[in-house]
Amino acid sequence: MDSVLEQLVRSPRLKLYVDELSEVLRHEAPAREKFREDLDEDIKAEFINGEIVMHSPARHGHTTTLGRILKILDTYSFVHSKGQVLFEKALCAFTRNDYEPDICFWLAGKADAFTGKTRVYPPPDFVVEVLSESTEHRDRGLKFEDYAAHGVQEYWIVDAETRTIEQYILEAGRFTLAAKMNNGSIQCRAIEGLELTIAAAFDDAANLELLRRIVKQ
Repeated sequence: MDSVLEQLVRSPRLKLYVDELSEVLRHEAPAREKFREDLDEDIKAEFINGEIVMHSPARHGHTTTLGRILKILDTYSFVHSKGQVLFEKALCAFTRNDYEPDICFWLAGKADAFTGKTRVYPPPDFVVEVLSESTEHRDRGLKFEDYAAHGVQEYWIVDAETRTIEQYILEAGRFTLAAKMNNGSIQCRAIEGLELTIAAAFDDAANLELLRRIVKQ
């Protein structure tokens, strides 16, 4: 049991706390529903702890790094029928919050339930977030905790400035750092068989080389 939860369970004020928390969630529910109704396809926004968080346009390094990783994951998943890869505007519903991860992946069994009318998705099996100055505290903090709590099996935190990928794997409900690399290659756990060279995330020539290998497999 989580240490915070254990303290609450042992408190004589437990019922009062539960009532207060239930009231908070009750007030958040209509705001969350309105957020979903009003969300524009051209605007990236998330609903986090009762508040709407708007995202500013990303820097070039962020966008190009995201694009390279997306091409690798999407191509490999398509060629090998592994599942569904989506990016940025895929709204993923967690228990309390709605996120739009940079890249997310669902295994084939879960992705088979998606239709052309699907607008809100379940928590992914694999998430990639490319850091920016305005989002790093959430990517490493609240999202890090929330993704693990909801069964995201693998989480990559990518730093385009240092050309580094951190790979976290879910173990006993928490993320464990499996690798932090700025060279060599990283073996993806969620997408079976996929090995990404670190250079392919940050260099166009290396990206194209890996794409060609994937297509020929």
